[in-house]
Formats: sequence, structure tokens, C-alpha cells
Amino acid sequence: MKQDLPVRAWLESPKSGCIEFPRDWRDSEVPAVRLVGRGKVRVFASFDRAPRHAAARRYGYFVNEHGDMVFALSPEATAEKAVYIAGDFNGWQEAVGREEWRLQPGELDGVPMLLWTGPGVRFFGESPPPRFKFVTGEHQWLRLPDNSPNAVGDTAGHMNLVVEPEITGRQLFRFTLAKPLDLSVAWTVAPAGAEAEGVPLEPGEFFFSVATELPLGALVGEGRTVFRIFAPRARSVRLLLAKEQSRLERVKPVDLVQLEDEPAVWETTVDGRHHGWFYWYLLDGPRDSTAQFDPNHRVLDPYALATVSHTGPGIVLDRALLGAGDRAFQTPAWQDLVIAEAHVRDLAAKAPVAATATERLGFTGLRKWVESPEFYLSQLGVNCIELQPVQEFDNRSREEYHWGYMPVNWFAPASAYSLEPADASGIGELQALVAACHRRGLAVVLDVVFNHVGEPAHLLHIDKLYYFEQDAAGQLANWSGCGNDIRTASAMARRLIIDSCVHLIETFGVDGFRFDLAELLGVKALREIEAALKRVKPDVILIAEPWSFRGHIAGALRDTGWTSWNDGYRDFLREFVRGGGTAAAFEYYLRGSPWYWAKWPAQTVNYTESHDDRTWIDGITENPDGNGHAPTPNDRRRTHLMAAILFSSVGIPMIAAGQDFLRSKQGVNNTYQRGDLNALDYRRLFRFSGTHAYFADWIAFRRGDLGRLLRHWSRPSEGFFRFFAASGSTAAAVLYNADRSQGSRQLLLAVNPTGQDAVVPLGAEIPATARWRQLADHERFFSGHGVRQPVEPELFVPALGCGLWVGE
Repeated sequence: MKQDLPVRAWLESPKSGCIEFPRDWRDSEVPAVRLVGRGKVRVFASFDRAPRHAAARRYGYFVNEHGDMVFALSPEATAEKAVYIAGDFNGWQEAVGREEWRLQPGELDGVPMLLWTGPGVRFFGESPPPRFKFVTGEHQWLRLPDNSPNAVGDTAGHMNLVVEPEITGRQLFRFTLAKPLDLSVAWTVAPAGAEAEGVPLEPGEFFFSVATELPLGALVGEGRTVFRIFAPRARSVRLLLAKEQSRLERVKPVDLVQLEDEPAVWETTVDGRHHGWFYWYLLDGPRDSTAQFDPNHRVLDPYALATVSHTGPGIVLDRALLGAGDRAFQTPAWQDLVIAEAHVRDLAAKAPVAATATERLGFTGLRKWVESPEFYLSQLGVNCIELQPVQEFDNRSREEYHWGYMPVNWFAPASAYSLEPADASGIGELQALVAACHRRGLAVVLDVVFNHVGEPAHLLHIDKLYYFEQDAAGQLANWSGCGNDIRTASAMARRLIIDSCVHLIETFGVDGFRFDLAELLGVKALREIEAALKRVKPDVILIAEPWSFRGHIAGALRDTGWTSWNDGYRDFLREFVRGGGTAAAFEYYLRGSPWYWAKWPAQTVNYTESHDDRTWIDGITENPDGNGHAPTPNDRRRTHLMAAILFSSVGIPMIAAGQDFLRSKQGVNNTYQRGDLNALDYRRLFRFSGTHAYFADWIAFRRGDLGRLLRHWSRPSEGFFRFFAASGSTAAAVLYNADRSQGSRQLLLAVNPTGQDAVVPLGAEIPATARWRQLADHERFFSGHGVRQPVEPELFVPALGCGLWVGE
């Protein structure tokens, strides 16, 4: 009978590992295999069957010696106490809450695990084999390990695990070695005496905890410069260093040496203070599917503080000469924030300010606009600007427009936004921009992308396995949709993220971060990042985009200090103003998406437009081609209604720059490289001045004393809100501070998103309990003249209309 060939092999430590076969090994004799590297065979000190439960972490199940099925999950997968096994065999969601399907705390080889044990017969013999997944009592489906060999997708794009009938835990063998393996060598496992090609022996989970606390990068000191890089599987590391960039082609490489006590770290010391010099690294190491080493490929130091371009070279900088960012600015409390998302070039391109064409490409042009008395965002009244990525990204030329979501270095300011990249001028220019924003009362939040990298993927050439998630077949995971996903389970990947954020706070004075596709980083990593950054800046603003193509973690972030972009709010409000949705959903989102999404009020960032997809006006326009460039009167009414709801909802309101003057991308959905469509056309401020004023007045109201009932640090009392609904309509009204738990002042908001006039029954009590004064309707805030509507027991709300009243 032909022997099965190994399909996977991995190290559990430098001296031990596992070898996996495609199905349970039924033979009484152990398989004959060999371990080969660089033409030499390593002899196993021992080679035996692995315990059946050794498969549990990868497969999610095994069959014990009694024939029972055991489903197993690491407790690190979730902080939730109640976790259930759900699948084809128990109705999936129907299993939640049923004690017979709940996992119980237990141990495997002394390691804490969550376990479910039951008769195995029901799980085998089915066709097709049953699928399963782990789910919390809050109906949160837990992510699968990227290297799960039994992961399968369905037609809806969901990933599940499957019970393989010929894989029960007897497919694994464990080996030990007398001496640790050299990880810089490509090792393979193959059948002994056979010509068959082997499978690579990958470092396992232990490898991702390899780390250093030493400072990294180009470190300028007294009379010397130290170059230090973390490269845990490198066989050699060389340095190219030159005073003039052109000479890098001709210099002799300098060899770095492994530190004896930390062999994952390589360094060399060069005499002289080489501030302003240029450098690259060249790395070599194992050549197999787990690595992408190329001794001739020039690698940009991940800790380079500045770079000439996306390919490098990096620029050596003396940190002592960089200066510090503006740390004197008082970052607003989260509940007081009103955010505008914006792109550096979109703001600067057509700004009515004296600036050269080159300056308008980046930091200096935007800084000049911010310093102008007419600066648009200051006129609007927001107090926080969320800038799309400003770290070095992979546009192919300085002029090429790019959103910036393909970063190649997390420390260096974008060279395309810098006037003199070779002089590292971007550092001073970004410092000046942040300081200018602070002088205008604007906090600065940076959109940062730590879930994947652009091209060239420099980290890929330092260690593909260590820094990037891979599936069971060794292919790069791609839940970001960008070709690679960062492995935040690796200690130094997390440190790289934290170190770069600390650098951005200390060097540039930024107030916080919005993490792109934060789901891919995972809750555990986000908690670690939060703790580290709050040690540096206790009031740092931390915003998550809590999803990816893999899943959603907003609910799992409730017990953290992160707030999240609320895509449910976005989708609901787009539909609500067009007559969709329900009054119950309106109540939920206006309350601040409590409990499942937000455990505390500012834990939801409420928005209806961002850089992604169509603009608000293009998405809701009545125009048949989805082009809101020339909006209809109803488009404007719906926009005003949206603004009234957005700025009166509990949470952090965010708009996209230009949304207040009905910015349109002419119906184009994805404009990530369309600078012509994205640049703000400030002439629309004059064309739609009433809408701009409406937004500005709502923002001023929310941020002012009268708006304090909309801004909450902690969850208000149960009786704080009182809602009223019109019969047979989604028209509704809400009374703020109904129980007067926050003083005598009350607010009343009424909205009608339908195309017909409506009456909302308040009853006689509400009009009689306070002296009401109308502050705004669907067209304007009142100041002086204008007919104001009284509050009556049967409150009239016109079609696509709204009203705001204050009661004393």
C-alpha cells in the first residue's frame, strides 16, 4: 500500500515539532520520514504519535480515546464567558443560549481550553460532512485561525470549519531533536528513501513570540551611528550607506552581525554621526514558501524616520534634531468631538489661498490653508480633522494622486506630500501642519493602516512568515482585499505598530488615530495598543474601523477604550431619510447604539459619508444616474434631515469634508485615484450656502451650552429619553432629559422622513411642562425674524421636515 505523504510540518519549539498527514494514520508502525536542510539530514531524537488533542487548535475538534467528539477553542479567542458550538447539526444560531451546546472550561496538556464533549457518532457518516463554528452568547461569530486546514467557504462568503471524516486527531506525529534547529535554513520533511518532494518545516506559534526590547533603526549617537534591525530568520544582513543617494549604487555593503544574546537582532556600528545620509538593507535567509529572501533586493528599514520614496532609500536622522510636536494642545473630550474626515490634497488643491502648485500637493499647501482666516473647516465649526493616511505609501510618482491606504513605512511622512523628500522636509512640514491645526482649535486624528502593506512590501523581505498571515497552503491571507494581511500575533509586528504611533504622537503632536480595517488586528492586539498609547498620551483618541472582509468586532470592543465607525448607523440613516427603516431603529441609533455596539456614549462614531464609496448626495439623490452634482430640492431636504439627526444623536458625529456643501463625485463609486473628482470645489459653498450654514449652525448648537444634553460622558438614566411615534408612519419625536435628571432644560426633536405631512401625538403633558421655543426647522436655525412653530399636543411635522425646540 502506498504511504501517505506529509502535508504539513511545523516546529513547536526550536527542538520539537509536529508532522501532519492527510488523514488518520491507521498503520501500527510510525511513518518513515526524514528532516533535510542544506543537503544534510537531521536525526530525530524521538518520533511518536502526537496526542489526539494536538489537532485541536488548528482543526477546532478531535475524537478522544473513548470515541467522543471534542470541540476545542482557546480562551484567548474571546473575552465572552458564554461560547457555543454551532453548525449544521444544531441549527447554527439556534444553538446560542442552549446549555447542551455550551463550551465548558477545561484543560489539554495543562493548557486552559474551552471544550464541548459528546458522542462522536452523530458527527460522522454525514454527506456532506457537517460544518461548524464557535459563537458567543451575544451572537458574535468567532474568527477562524488563518491556517485552519479544514476551513471552507460558502456562497455567501462565510468561512466555517468542517468535520473531516478521515481526520480525528490520529494524523499527527511529534518529534524532538537533540539540538535546536537553525531557523535561517530551509528545512523540509519528506518520506525516508523516497524521491518525493518534501513539505517545508515552518516555525510554529513559539516563533511569533520571538522579540527584542532594543531600540531599532538608524540610531545616531556621539561620534557613531548604530544600525539595528530585527530579522529572526536571516542568514545575513548587509547595509548600503552613502552620503549622496547616487553613490548607493557603488558603495561596498557593510555586514551586520547577529547579537550573541539576541540572535534575532542584527547590528553594526559605523563611525561618525551620519545624520542626513541614505541607507538600505540587503537580507538573505531560507528559500522556501514561508520566506521571500533575496540578497539583492533593497529593503527600506521599517524603522526609517524618513524616506526619499516608497522604494527608499531611508534617511538617517538624529532624533535629537527632529524637535517635538505640539503637545500643549488640549485634546477635546471624546463626547465633545465633531469630526471632519479629509484628504490632504483634496483640501489644498483648490483652496482660495496663495500657494504654489507643488505646495498644494502636500503638507505645506494645507498648512497655508489652515492658517487662512477663511479656512473652510474652521468656518464650519468642527473641532477635529481626521486626515486620510499621511505615512509613506506606494504611489509611483510624486504627482500621482493616492488615498494613501497602501503604506510601505509607518514612521516616515509621505514623501509625495513633502517639498524636499531627500532632505526629509516632510517631518518639519507635518509638524507645522499639526501645530497650525491646533492653533485653530482642531485636534488631528491620523488614519493609519496597519492591517496590510503596499508595494514593495519591505516587511515581506525581512520575514514573510513572521510578519504576514498565511493560510494552511502557505498563501498570504487577504481579508484586507489588498493582497496581504499583517500577522499581529507576532510580538514585533505589534511593537512596530505601537512604536510608530508613539513616534507620531511625540514627534508630530497628533491627538489620535483611526485604525483602518481594525478587525484584522484583533481585539487582543487593540487592547495592547490602547494600553501602550495611553501611557504616552492618556487622552489619545482611538477609533476603529471594526470590520474587514472577514468579520466585524464592534461588539467585542465594548469593554475596551476604543470607539468605532458605525456602519449600521450609516446604512440606517441613508435609508431612513428615503422613507425606509423603522421608528424603533431611529430610537436605537439616536440613543447612541447602546449596549451591543456602544457600552458608553462616545463609543460610536456616527457618520453617513466617508472616503469610501459614493458621497452622501450621490447615494441618496433622486437623479436616475446616481449623480448628485445637481441635487434636487428633495435631495437637499433629505440632507438637512440627515444633519439634524446626525448632530442630535448620542455619540461622536463625523462628516466627510464637503458634505455640508453637497459634495458630489458625479456618481463614481471608487475614487481612490481620482484627484480630479475628490478635490473640494469650494464654489459649491456659495451655490449651496444654505446647506453649509445649516450644518454649521447644528455643529455650533451641539458644541454649545444648549447642546450639552446631546453630549454624554456616561450613559444617561433610563428615563432620559422619551420617544413618540406617528401612527402608520416613521415620523417620530424624542424628548431629551424627559426625567429632568440633568437639570430643568429639555430638548425636543421631531423628524418626518416620509413624503407626506405627519402628526406626532405628544399628548397634553409635554406642551404644558415647559416654556418651549423653537430653535430650528428643516431649513435654518432661527435668529431674530421667522415664523416659529409652537409645541402642541398633536405636533405637525411637514414632509421631509424636522424641528428642534428647547424647553425651560
